[in-house]
This record gives sequence, structure tokens and C-alpha cells, in this order.
Amino acid sequence: MATNPLQFVQQTRAEIAKVVWPTRREVVLTSAMVFLLSIVTAAFFFLVDWIIRQGLQGILTFFG
Repeated sequence: MATNPLQFVQQTRAEIAKVVWPTRREVVLTSAMVFLLSIVTAAFFFLVDWIIRQGLQGILTFFG
């Protein structure tokens, strides 16, 4: 099922023409959402880590 290079280029251009590129507004909004959710996730894991650390230190202090 080999196609010649000219057909391949034509088919590739036809497929690229079908791509719907995001607008600047969409890119800015999705980037802001990713940044915000990254901060929220980092804060969550920081809090969980801190709680576990405090709990382990309390247990080790009590039994140690």
C-alpha cells in the first residue's frame, strides 16, 4: 500500500488544513488553569506531607 511522495504531501496538507488551532484566549486560559491547579496540588501535598511528618515525629517522641 505504498503511495507516491506527491500524494503523501497532498494528503498531509489536507489533514493539516483540518486542524482547528486554539485562539490566544483559549491558550491563555488553559495555561492559567494549569498553573493554578499546579499550585493547588503542590499546596495539598505540602499539607499532607507536613501532617504525616508531625504525626511521625509525635509517635517517635512518645515511644523514643
